[in-house]
Amino acid sequence: MRLLLVFLCWCLLLVFCWPVALLALVLFPLVWLLSLPVRVLGLAVHGCLALLKAIFLLPARLLGGRV
Repeated sequence: MRLLLVFLCWCLLLVFCWPVALLALVLFPLVWLLSLPVRVLGLAVHGCLALLKAIFLLPARLLGGRV
C-alpha cells in the first residue's frame, strides 16, 4: 500500500511540475537576454574602480611599498 501511495505522489508531482519546467525552459533565455545590460554595466563599473585604485596606489608602487 505504501509503494502505491509513493507511486501516486510521484505521478502527481510529475503532473504538476512539467508545466513549471517548460515555463523555466522558455523564460530562461529571455531572462538571460534582459540581464545582459546589467552585466555589461557591472563590468564597466568594475573596470573604472580598478583604474581609480591603480591611479591612487601608483605613488606607493613607485616608492616601493607593498600594496
